[in-house]
Amino acid sequence: MTKSSWGNHEPVRGSDLTKVTFVLEKADWHDHARETLWAEPVGGHMFRLRNVPFYAYGVSYDDTVLAPETDEGHVVQGVSERGGHSTYRIFVSNTEILEGFPESWTPLEALGCTLERATARLFAVDVPPEADIHEIYDGLKKGETAGVWDFEEAHVGHVLKAQRH
Repeated sequence: MTKSSWGNHEPVRGSDLTKVTFVLEKADWHDHARETLWAEPVGGHMFRLRNVPFYAYGVSYDDTVLAPETDEGHVVQGVSERGGHSTYRIFVSNTEILEGFPESWTPLEALGCTLERATARLFAVDVPPEADIHEIYDGLKKGETAGVWDFEEAHVGHVLKAQRH
């Protein structure tokens, strides 16, 4: 599988990017105490996130966070402005299923979603503000129903509107 067929979301690169650190609560499924993300300084102690979180909840790509410098680097204290993106996580149950992954992923990519890969089976999905969050959720649910993946919602930055049936 080529990188482009996975729809990988590449962090915006540049010489002014820095890492910001999220202190995490230990969870059974990941057991990480911290996660670092690339961020763009925007003034003061504010940084705009430039990649998708794999473990942190409540934040998404393009959110602006307050992260003053400490002895441990720039540690995030909170979100100061939302970028309108949403974040989901996909968990592929086993690597043999990855062969069927593109068939389930391609419709989400066509709707504007991008993907970052953390491990052989863990992916973070960025949903841009202009995407229809209900369509995206339906696509994620289809992949789950087909047994390709399980998924979870890490942060919804979209304005939710009632769906008409």
